[in-house]
Amino acid sequence: MSDFLHHECGIAVIRLLKPLSYYQKKYGTSFYAMNKLYLLMEKQHNRGQDGAGVANIKFDAYPGTPYINRYRSNDKQAIQDIFKRIQSGFEEIKKKNPERLNDPLWLKEHAAFTGELWLGHLRYGTYGGNNIEQCHPFLRQNNWTTRNLVVAGNFNMTNVEELFQDLVKLGQHPKEKADIVTVMENIGHFLDEENDALYHKFRELGNSKEEVSPLIADHLDVGRLLKRASKKWDGGYAIAGLIGHGDAFVLRDPAGIRPVYYYKDDEIVVVTSERPPIQTAFNVPIESIHEIKPGYALIIKKNGKVTEQLIKEPTQRLSCSFERIYFSRGNDVDIYKERKELGRLLCQSTLQAVDYDLRNTVFSFIPNTAEVAFYGMVQGMEDYLKDVKKRKIKALGNNMTDEALNEILSIRPRIEKIAVKDVKLRTFITNDDDRTDIVAHVYDTTYGTIKKGVDNLVVIDDSIVRGTTLKNSIIKILDRLGPKKIVIVSSAPQIRYPDCYGIDMAKIGDLVAFRAAIQLLEENNLDHIIDETYEHCKEQLELGVNEMKNFVRMIYQPFTAEQISDKIAELVRPEDCEAELQLIFQKIEDLHSACPKHRGDWYFSGNYPTPGGNKVVSRAFVNYMEGLNERAY
Repeated sequence: MSDFLHHECGIAVIRLLKPLSYYQKKYGTSFYAMNKLYLLMEKQHNRGQDGAGVANIKFDAYPGTPYINRYRSNDKQAIQDIFKRIQSGFEEIKKKNPERLNDPLWLKEHAAFTGELWLGHLRYGTYGGNNIEQCHPFLRQNNWTTRNLVVAGNFNMTNVEELFQDLVKLGQHPKEKADIVTVMENIGHFLDEENDALYHKFRELGNSKEEVSPLIADHLDVGRLLKRASKKWDGGYAIAGLIGHGDAFVLRDPAGIRPVYYYKDDEIVVVTSERPPIQTAFNVPIESIHEIKPGYALIIKKNGKVTEQLIKEPTQRLSCSFERIYFSRGNDVDIYKERKELGRLLCQSTLQAVDYDLRNTVFSFIPNTAEVAFYGMVQGMEDYLKDVKKRKIKALGNNMTDEALNEILSIRPRIEKIAVKDVKLRTFITNDDDRTDIVAHVYDTTYGTIKKGVDNLVVIDDSIVRGTTLKNSIIKILDRLGPKKIVIVSSAPQIRYPDCYGIDMAKIGDLVAFRAAIQLLEENNLDHIIDETYEHCKEQLELGVNEMKNFVRMIYQPFTAEQISDKIAELVRPEDCEAELQLIFQKIEDLHSACPKHRGDWYFSGNYPTPGGNKVVSRAFVNYMEGLNERAY
């Protein structure tokens, strides 16, 4: 994605199922879980660079000793910062008595971060600021172990205001409206109620107050708790929670919007936002790793029992297709195949754009996340050229010569590394005009690869959101090479609607496809559609959320996808660009063909998977019309 975009967060959960001494004996280290968590977080670094956090719970700690440890960081190298701080405690032990580092039971009693249950989080901020107080995990503390709660997640709720007001009605006074705080306090309320019910039950059975605590821990019904807490949740989520005595859970939304995977054997339970980190960290086959089903929670009891329980009835599965196009790392075997197919499916429209002149067309990609789709496109072009070569060879008939054959067989796609991002370049200038000039040089180009005025240049991008980087940087550097025509190909369809489930696309006016449609309406004297849409959206906001519809679709209905693509090309074309410019976007039906199990496409189609999506898109349009530069949720 050439436009910088904040998006999904990442989670990692580890639960050791054997005594700590088992891992020391088998793996030769007291820090087996900590080392694995570090690896899982680093392998998901793509999911969050605004901050990170780690929490750890020790089982059966003595009263009066700490048993929940947590570090959070918003350092530029947050993962390393956290684990260096954890390691510093062990360095002190090493100086005084190095033998203790091989004694996990002593470490558990005397050192922080030596427990059996771990939770790691990587944050991309879509709400609030970027200070350390926004970093997960969040902690709800209590003197009763079974009332302590640690929460982290990859999620956004569309109805935070409603959930917040519900807490106020319960008599609570939440310290802020951030969805992580609201969700944690929501779970915490029902956790308290479950504790109260069990306390009274066991007291009535004649148990002493001291005897009640372990009984509550044994009998706490985490599934029931989550059913009650999540009843009104509307959003996309994979939420992980640790309860102070040792129970843990990871809950997935009913539409399966946010991804989450787990692995279990007799030694360990592991949960992550992506599949390859588990494969890499534990060297296990892909068949051993499972998705948590939509609407289900993976529940790990302190006694080691692991179940996947239905919490909310699954709806139509609409897993986020942006995960497949861009956000998740491409080393997942299925995602790799899907991205190649996305590139291959763009071949026909690309061939038409260059008038089938592959001798005078160079193919490349920007940025690196588009590389796999690029391979798919190149393979598609090679398949096309096989048929071309067959026809040419058959046409030679009796005139076949080595020279003629060599001429035909030499036809192949021309592939070049056109642009390389300068990762060392930092935009430190605050003046807007000067800053734009610096941004234009974020990419370096490879000179001498294009025949000036003769070659077409096809560059594939994985998605185009705002178009600012295209206009201010990429197209300018491509034009310097002197191509006859520049064709920018997006492996994603046009992004027309805001997201509200984890991707930072909350302002519809930022989307270049939306701006293109608005301009087309104005140019074609169809301004009344804009006004009618505004009135409809205001009316929608007066309705109950389940009654709302997406009237913003009216903005796009008068035009074909090609007309909007052409207008986007006008909007992102720099004034001094000399080459002809064309933009090609993936068709939504081809996206579904390439990613058949991940059909969540609301940012392309406007088909939101939860009722709250229609509320958000209506609010986003009203904000745009009223000049409010603020988030729609």
